[in-house]
This record gives sequence, C-alpha cells and structure tokens, in this order.
Amino acid sequence: MRSKFFLRLAAYGALAFLHLPLLFIALSAFFDNTTGQAWSLDNFSLRWFAQVMERTDIRDAIGLSLSVATVATLIAVVLGTLSAAALNRDRFFGKNAFTTLLIMPIALPGIVTGIALLSAFKLMDLTPGFWTIAIGHATFCVVIVHNNVVARLRRLPNRLWEASMDLGADTLTTLRYVIFPQLKTALLAGGILAFALSVDELIVTTFTAGADQTLPIWLLNQLGRPRDTAITNVVALIVMLLTMPLIVLAWRLSQEGDVNASDR
Repeated sequence: MRSKFFLRLAAYGALAFLHLPLLFIALSAFFDNTTGQAWSLDNFSLRWFAQVMERTDIRDAIGLSLSVATVATLIAVVLGTLSAAALNRDRFFGKNAFTTLLIMPIALPGIVTGIALLSAFKLMDLTPGFWTIAIGHATFCVVIVHNNVVARLRRLPNRLWEASMDLGADTLTTLRYVIFPQLKTALLAGGILAFALSVDELIVTTFTAGADQTLPIWLLNQLGRPRDTAITNVVALIVMLLTMPLIVLAWRLSQEGDVNASDR
C-alpha cells in the first residue's frame, strides 16, 4: 500500500511539474509585464486580449489553423474509417505491410515526414499553401481515427455482422444500420483528437506551409520578439483553451464507448 501511495504521488508530482509552465503562461497573459512587476495586482489587465483581437495577423493565423484542421479532420475521418473497416475483418497479402505504411507518418519524426511531403509536393509541382498543409496534416490524422475505429471494431461481437447477414442485409446495409451506430463515439473521439492535433502541429506545417502562417508558426516567429511576450502568452492561452477541452472530451467519449461495448 505504501509503495502504491508513493508511486501515485510521484506520478502526480511529475504531471504537476510538466504542467507548471502552462500555469505561468496563463498568469502572464493577464498582467502588464512592461513595468517590471509582472504579477503585481496593480498590473492586472485585459488589454492584451483586446490587442490580440485587433491584430489581423493573429486572426488570419487562427482562421487558417481552424480551416486546415477542419479539412484534415474530414479527410482523416473518411479515410481512417474506410481503412479500419478494410483491415479489421479481411485477411490479404501485404496486410501487415499496409498497416505499417499507414502508421508511418505519425511514427516517424515530424521532420522526416515534413521533408518527405515537401519532396512529394515538389515532384507534383504543387505550390505550398492551404491544401498542402491540409494534406500533410491528414497523413497523420488518419492514423488517429484509424486506431480509434479499429479498437472499437475489435470489441464488437461478430454476432452483429452474422445476425444482420442472416436477416438478408448486404455489407453496406450492415455497415450503415448496425455497425456505424456502434462507431459514432469512436469516430467523434478520433475526429476531435485529429482536430486538436492539427491545430497544434508545427514541424510538418513548417515544411508544407510556404508563405502561409498557421497559429503554431506564428507563435514560433514570436519567440524572436520579446516586446510582444504578453501578446504571445495570450495567444498561447487561447490555443490551450481551444485544445484542452477537446482532448478531455475525446477521452470521455472513448471511455463511454468502452463501457457500452463491454456491456454488450
């Protein structure tokens, strides 16, 4: 019992240590640090939030990141679901190799994936921009959706397929009316995780964005501008407030889906 207590205490301590910088960023977004007394109650201010809303470069970066994440998520949901359905039941030559290739973009270092995508886009004579960023993000977002759907399909009993087929339903009808309702939470959780991952992606985006600036690239460029530290902290806080609830929601949906699957 004592060893479990210390192990749990160490785990909570490590989590607190990892998240402590996020707390500093959140606090710094509400205080005027130009006076040298960053966290004095007299310096509490919301003017940095107003300045962020007034800057068109920040609004453009946020809009581009959200648009790219939406397109990448839609592509990932479609391709991830289809690949999971194909690989879950059928056995064919090269299945393991195909699965390895599918997870390669997220398994490899981001710089390798980014260089590979940039080389492919240059061979196809594509100008880096919105669609190259979306395609680049979709390559690793597909893996997130695929893994969620495969995990849910493996927990579904085979009798659902068999009963539907025995009643005369074809494969498409079975997928639409029997299997898809069981996958809704897995798809939603995978889509939310893919969206959050796309919004935060930096390394692959650096190679595929060209002259466009997503929100992570904008934040990276701000590191060389110490006078804009407060505005940078506000934008970083916005990113945290945007992605953290999505990740928690995806986790809750996955937990609920696991409980429902086990009950059946």
